[in-house]
Amino acid sequence: MEAAFFDLDKTIIARASMAAFGHHFYRGGLISRSTVVRALASQLVYLHLGASEQKLAKIRESVLKLTRGWDQGEVSRIVRETLDEVVEPIIYAEALELLEQHHASGRKTYLVSASPEEIVQPLAEYLGVDGAIASRAVVDLDGRYTGEMAFYAYGPFKAEAMRDLALFEGIDLAASYAYSDSYTDVPMLEAVGHPVVVNPDRVLARLARDRDWETLQFTRPVRLRDRVPVPNLPTAAALTGVALAATGAAVLVRRYGHREARA
Repeated sequence: MEAAFFDLDKTIIARASMAAFGHHFYRGGLISRSTVVRALASQLVYLHLGASEQKLAKIRESVLKLTRGWDQGEVSRIVRETLDEVVEPIIYAEALELLEQHHASGRKTYLVSASPEEIVQPLAEYLGVDGAIASRAVVDLDGRYTGEMAFYAYGPFKAEAMRDLALFEGIDLAASYAYSDSYTDVPMLEAVGHPVVVNPDRVLARLARDRDWETLQFTRPVRLRDRVPVPNLPTAAALTGVALAATGAAVLVRRYGHREARA
């Protein structure tokens, strides 16, 4: 079996996913107006200068501090209720075309993102992909975030998660594809036989040239409903096999969770 693995931010969608939901988290009482402004400023830096290990580490720490005490159920509710409004206008048409091509070729498709599972999994259902690998937060007995990570889907951990999922699902990674915009995802790209860089940052663009990797430019955000009927989320969850990826994620948490929580 073959698969195609897609990074999320700047690969499937044209904005940073956490920042995209910032306004709705503010309206839901989770964050302040000043936090929204800072998130937008961070997004501009990310979009124009790209990601780096230092930048992502700072973003990770600020997100953990920001979300400490948030109710996980409330976050999930806000994401699902605003998904149409937030995400639909910023999905790249080229990404949708690639997803359709891979499905037509019989490949499974997955989102692989450092964004939290409360955002990534609904997006996986929304897009009709087969599953997702995403970051997982530690929650307390009241269902509130503790400010720690159970699993951080970043850098080499993305690649390890893909290998675990491939073993669980019987996926041939040497015959599979991966798409990303950031050089921090080089391990993810190296994990497959067909790495493809999308809207690459400068470091990744140079590496792609050196290694003769395929390079694509996605420039056309499109409303999903203009291309295909938007699925009902609960129904899509049952049909797309997200539960299989969740099972794989459980393996990842057992393997990496304690190490990340101690980090």
